[in-house]
Amino acid sequence: MERIIEVEGIYRQLLEAWNIRSARGMADLFTDDGEMIGFDGSLSVGSEEIFSHLKPIFEHHPTARFISKVKNLHFLSPDITILRAIAGMLPPGQSDINPNVNTHHTLVTIKIDGDWRIKLFQNTPAQFHGRPELVEHMSNELRELL
Repeated sequence: MERIIEVEGIYRQLLEAWNIRSARGMADLFTDDGEMIGFDGSLSVGSEEIFSHLKPIFEHHPTARFISKVKNLHFLSPDITILRAIAGMLPPGQSDINPNVNTHHTLVTIKIDGDWRIKLFQNTPAQFHGRPELVEHMSNELRELL
């Protein structure tokens, strides 16, 4: 149970760093060769490249806050996990999520020297082309967390 709490904790730290617009806070959670695949498909490899990618986003854009729900967590070994979550975004000054940017999050973590680090974070749009009922279902599930 403690390992589950630790892995979910690093995911929460990642989202909180996004929510407070901390590029350094996000980048420092990754392994030196960790990878981040953004909502637009952009790939950043390594904690310093991740930092360099995020810094101008936070400096020049009023980013929305993540609201998320962990859907499952699998241990591939005692020191490697895959976490999958759904997330929505709460635009600045708004009280409801924007269903157009709902997303699936995939997080691969590895334990190095006793600490969990992110090896891969992928942020995949959940647009469900031609199936608006799935967008609405996900949005309603996320709204329960507001």
